Amino acid sequence: MKSRDVIDLLSERHELLRRLVEEKWNKHHNIYISNSEWCILGRVYKKELMISEVAKDVDFSRQATHKFIKSLEAKGLVKVIDVEHSKKHKAIQMTEFGQDCFEKNEYYKAVIVQQLINTIGEDQVTKLKKILKLNWNMEHLKA
Repeated sequence: MKSRDVIDLLSERHELLRRLVEEKWNKHHNIYISNSEWCILGRVYKKELMISEVAKDVDFSRQATHKFIKSLEAKGLVKVIDVEHSKKHKAIQMTEFGQDCFEKNEYYKAVIVQQLINTIGEDQVTKLKKILKLNWNMEHLKA
């Protein structure tokens, strides 16, 4: 059996953790929120941002960002608002319901992190966070 490299191991753990958070959310709520939608909610939590700012800050296309925002709006999680002095630009703001959902999901994530700490130890989790926060200087590898 081929040995898995660091990229595969990171990917597998990321997938596992995302699935655990999704399962916790789905167990307690009837509203489905995709990982991409959670990503957008995380960007606009307690902020009002231009949709163009959100689109630049996420790792998917501008068209996909607009699609996800429409979906979030249809679910009542965000509202799209006109920007003063601009007919072209729109802003996005989380609704109270969206904030409640986001905060509940953050709680579920904290529960999973605590389970991880209980399993591998607080020192290991702290070291892992430090490593992941380091500047890996990978920009030059983009082709």
